[in-house]
Parts: sequence; structure tokens; C-alpha cells
Amino acid sequence: MTIKIGDKIPSVKLKHMTADGPKDALSDDLFAGKKVVLFALPGAFTPTCSAKHVPGFVGNFDALSAKGVDLIACLSVNDAFVMGAWGKDQKAEDKVLMLADGNADFTKAVGLDADFNAYGMGTRSQRYAMVIDDGVVTLLNVEKPGAFEVSTAETILAAL
Repeated sequence: MTIKIGDKIPSVKLKHMTADGPKDALSDDLFAGKKVVLFALPGAFTPTCSAKHVPGFVGNFDALSAKGVDLIACLSVNDAFVMGAWGKDQKAEDKVLMLADGNADFTKAVGLDADFNAYGMGTRSQRYAMVIDDGVVTLLNVEKPGAFEVSTAETILAAL
């Protein structure tokens, strides 16, 4: 079942890279008491994700913060090492928290997994963006396969 507006974010353990190595990030802790923009994408270092999706949120960090966003997070079904390296490559380190959903636990729990086996990528996340207010989804924009329109930083910024 796909998550929807008004639903509470599921309790799942994610990972993110720190100077001391991978660290657990519990969804309950990440989203409690904060306004968060979470965007997810099929994979680190992939064309649209690297050329448009992450740069849009990095570039709009100040504007999103001015709208009351406490945290911007990027989620992908990759490991913490890959997400950490990609965050450095994208110059996202102090603006976007790069979350690793290595086993697709969060992605499956919100019902937004996608089968990328035909591309040799296994289970991945659909491309989407959501606004979470104190652990509850207040906006959810899921892209149609191959599209990049409703999950952009600009679209989320306009909706806030």
C-alpha cells in the first residue's frame, strides 16, 4: 500500500555517512518535530538524479529554509558509502542529508519501490518528493516512470 497525505512515516532504520563512517538514522528521529522535504530517486550517480534532482535541492536550500523547512533529505536505495561519495560530488554536504536505504526497507514500507531489474539495478525507489511535518506526510508528489516534473525542488518550493 502506498503512503498518502495524512499518513505517519513508518519507523525504519536508514544510514548516512559521517566523518566516522556510516551511522544509523532512525526515521522516527529524523522526522519528529521538524518540517522535512524528503526526495527520493532511483540511484546515486545516475543521469537525471545527478544533473537535475539533487542540484535543484542544493541550489534551493536557502529558499526552502526560508519557507520553514528544517531538513532536506535525499533517499536512494544505495549504501551509505555511495551516498556519502555522491553527496560530496554534488556539494550537498551541508545542505542535503544523503540517506541510504540499502535494503529498500523504507522504500518498500512507503510502497514506492520500483523494479529496475531490466536495467541491472534490482529494486529501487520511484522518483518522488514529499513534505513531512512532525512525522506526517503533508504533500506527496510521485513521478510517472521516466518523468521529472512534480518532484523538482522548484515544484516543492512553490507548494510550500
